[in-house]
Amino acid sequence: MFGRHAFMVGLGVIAAGAAAAAAWAQGGAGNYPDHPIRVIVSVPAGGGVDTVTRLVAAKMQVILGQPMVVENRAGVGGSIAAEYVFGSPPDGYTLLASQPSPITTNPLLYKSLSYDPAQLVPIAIMSHVPNVVLVRKDFPAKTIQELIAYAKANPGKINFASQGIGTTSHTTAELFQKITGTKMTHVPYKGTAPAVNDLLAGNVDLMFNELASSIELYKSGRARILAVTVNHRVAALPNIPTLEEAGVMGCDSDTWHALTAPPKTPDAIVAKLNAAVNKAMTDPDLLARFTQLSISPGGGTPAEAAAFIKSETQRWGDVIRDAGIKPE
Repeated sequence: MFGRHAFMVGLGVIAAGAAAAAAWAQGGAGNYPDHPIRVIVSVPAGGGVDTVTRLVAAKMQVILGQPMVVENRAGVGGSIAAEYVFGSPPDGYTLLASQPSPITTNPLLYKSLSYDPAQLVPIAIMSHVPNVVLVRKDFPAKTIQELIAYAKANPGKINFASQGIGTTSHTTAELFQKITGTKMTHVPYKGTAPAVNDLLAGNVDLMFNELASSIELYKSGRARILAVTVNHRVAALPNIPTLEEAGVMGCDSDTWHALTAPPKTPDAIVAKLNAAVNKAMTDPDLLARFTQLSISPGGGTPAEAAAFIKSETQRWGDVIRDAGIKPE
């Protein structure tokens, strides 16, 4: 259920909780938190990051004993929110909740950013969502192999949508083309909703989209899913193969959501926030809601989150450079 990149909760919760308790006992976090914590979300209200953040924050505020106020600051691929948090005081009262790009590859995609993602302090990965190959309902290919054959026979004629240049949906499509030796035409949008709407209208052919916003379209017959892009079948789609099962190796891709803090945030504060995230990941109501949305819980230590973010930055940075995606 958790996927290649998901962090296992069990031992991570214990380790993170012990680390937080030790830091707290040393008095490093003082009386933190003693007033509300702001969580700046990098997408508009209703998006995947926003949904996950509100679910997790609702549990964290009970654990921490202070309100967690969620605010949306969308724009520039999430960079507006990231820049705001980057320049905020490192006191644990302003946090960033984001999709991958603002804290990984945005410097490769935008010419003038006033923040360095590598200096943001990882708290935890909140969730993982598998991506899928979503096609319009009347698309001629019924399988991944048929899609590859069709693309090779019609180079450049297949249009694929994305949430924007450099987003996971875009970079996953570029990786797929590189691995399969195909050439498709990119049609970037400003977010998931307009991209999916054009796919449903038949204006674009396919999209590498997250499962949470694709599954109901599939169930209703408004679009089709040819494969999932993680290395295991998804419980909600038991009859849908993985890309590996379809013969496409090395195109693993999921959408994840992270909680980070401004540079130089004290370790003791990070530890307490991390412990709260891990405890939230054991809440039955949260887990039931995640399951309903086909979302896998995150968790683990700040060090694990940092290592994961670093590896994802390297992996997708290489895809961006190989594909020749230029900064805007």
